[in-house]
Amino acid sequence: MFKAIFIDKQDGAQAAQIVDLDESRLPEAPVTVRVEYSTVNYKDGLAITGKVPVVRKWPMVPGIDLAGVVEASVSEAWRPGDRVLLNGWGVGEGHWGGFAQKARVNAEWLQRVPECFTTRQAMAIGTAGYTASLCVEALVRRGLTPDRGEVLVTGASGGVGSVAVALLAAAGFNVIASTGKAAEADYLRSLGATQIIDRNELAHPGKPLQKERWAGVVDSVGSHTLVNACAQMRYHGLVTACGLAQGMDFPASVAPFILRGVSLLGIDSVMQPMPSRLLAWDRLARDLNASALDSISREIGLAEVIDVGNRIVTGAIRGRVIVDVNR
Repeated sequence: MFKAIFIDKQDGAQAAQIVDLDESRLPEAPVTVRVEYSTVNYKDGLAITGKVPVVRKWPMVPGIDLAGVVEASVSEAWRPGDRVLLNGWGVGEGHWGGFAQKARVNAEWLQRVPECFTTRQAMAIGTAGYTASLCVEALVRRGLTPDRGEVLVTGASGGVGSVAVALLAAAGFNVIASTGKAAEADYLRSLGATQIIDRNELAHPGKPLQKERWAGVVDSVGSHTLVNACAQMRYHGLVTACGLAQGMDFPASVAPFILRGVSLLGIDSVMQPMPSRLLAWDRLARDLNASALDSISREIGLAEVIDVGNRIVTGAIRGRVIVDVNR
């Protein structure tokens, strides 16, 4: 038997609870992982609350991230005792995920935990941090350098934003952090932000073209915030979009793209090919130090996941929340 967060749906309504499950209930897959840690992401909150229908199969064990040790494997790629992590691949949406003490998954979804990280630290990063690294990789790979100008991070006190601020600062960029939480200013400066702006400066409808400011953007908010960021881009600026905390609409003009040559880069973390994942984790291993991880994250037990999942979709959670599934 193992403990898990279990979501089921009856008569159109869903309910999440912590339950004991028999190992025979695990889905068919080649690799069984003894999960040590998971983490609560925004998408996990959507799954738990049902606010957006991200769960595609019922019943479901949510949790799009997990890290632990291989317990059994019929795949030549993995042996018992290997330290592994998993981000995305539809886990926690269409395949049972990481909010459990056991998981059974496809071999190609797993990657090794970098030597410099514990499984706990890997989940302090999780999909949010890995997505932030994908964004930074995309900006740098397309030629963005610190001498080009300021880089904006929206939703900066959230999981993606916190790690993006730290990674960009480590790479030498002048990082401007946008947040609705004035009390988090010192926290964001400790991660490397040089200036804090109120999210209301970007959150409302604005002109199609505005005063040029940003050389690059990491946006996890969407909607008018992303539109205004694009409207404020410098010539040939680069914008990465990876989230929809404000909304999935994009009420924009084509003006920034055809008059300033702005590029809008969509960042998908779920089905990202493994080579790109490894590059993102290489950057995290190189540029994200332990002290940053400590300030970004806090730990909860499995029994607290449902409450945190409800709170994360309201924007009430700062940074990263690690889940010790064994307490």
